[in-house]
Amino acid sequence: MRYTYLFAIFTLLTSNITYAQQLPFLKESVFQPGEVLTYKLKYGFITAAEATIRVTNSDQKFDGKPTYKLSVDARTSGSFDVFYKIRDHYDSYIDKTQLTPYFYQENIREGKYRRQDKARFTQSTRKVVSNRGTFTGPTNQTFDLVSAYYFARSLDISKMKIGDKFALNYFLGDEISQLQIEYIGKEVVKSKLGTIRCLKFSPSIQPGRIFRKDSRLYLWITDDGNRVPVKAEVEILVGAVTMEINSATGLKYPLAKID
Repeated sequence: MRYTYLFAIFTLLTSNITYAQQLPFLKESVFQPGEVLTYKLKYGFITAAEATIRVTNSDQKFDGKPTYKLSVDARTSGSFDVFYKIRDHYDSYIDKTQLTPYFYQENIREGKYRRQDKARFTQSTRKVVSNRGTFTGPTNQTFDLVSAYYFARSLDISKMKIGDKFALNYFLGDEISQLQIEYIGKEVVKSKLGTIRCLKFSPSIQPGRIFRKDSRLYLWITDDGNRVPVKAEVEILVGAVTMEINSATGLKYPLAKID
């Protein structure tokens, strides 16, 4: 079970309503330069991996437009690091206004496996040009894994109702796919950051080598201006995998903590 597959699952889970075409998003983004989030990925009670996600201002401009740089570092920990060492790094450069990506690169090091991929996004023509080929998206909002995570946090959820779904187009490897996520409701979650009011979502998943036939994947994000994911969990064929937030600094708004 490659860690990149789990990362793909957990970074695409942050949303709400059904929109067939253009996804509406907030004019003012929910994140800011200097935000740093850390997560732990657990298999049962064992911490298997850790990830750090950062937002910085970038000196790079694409099509004359200023960008944010989004970076993710993921690594195995503990006994998992002894038997199967992972050191993955991802970068995405996104438009500061539209929050869509211009450029994405990843450096994957998992055991003896190595891969370096790059992709250039041109949203006006719906094209993604990577070292694996040229691909055409269904709309002018196609994302990589990292930019999808941040864009989803910034979606306008003011009209969201329980049972509503939305679809997000993302490029991974050598294809453009679509993920649908359903809004479940509101719950209170205990986390490393405290007890927090959250919104709960569930994406559609396909049973197979990893998931059971009745597996459900759930994600909880803060019910505040930040929309920070604090927890995700899914049952697999043997046991369960959980993602939990470990720390959050540089947030734009106060967390929805319950005193």
